[in-house]
Amino acid sequence: MSLALAGGCVYRANIAQGNLVKQEDLDQIEVGMTRNQIRFLLGTPMIGDPFHTDRWDYVYYLKLGREDATFKRWVSVFFEDERVSEIRKDQELNPAL
Repeated sequence: MSLALAGGCVYRANIAQGNLVKQEDLDQIEVGMTRNQIRFLLGTPMIGDPFHTDRWDYVYYLKLGREDATFKRWVSVFFEDERVSEIRKDQELNPAL
């Protein structure tokens, strides 16, 4: 009986995954900026996609203990001729995260 009760009290660590993109940094990116300028503001994307070299995705989520993710963000930056051509902010992540 006491073993069953103890199993429900297992500590779950907070989990942060991806690139933390601050809103003030995100507000500074604009169409026409270079890759280096984006890398300076947002950092290097966690995963480079060899099939989409003209697209950088910044995905971040924070999960506190057993709760669903409390903070999620997905931003995609598209490049054309080494300059930003499009920025997609606040895309929907899987709600089950």
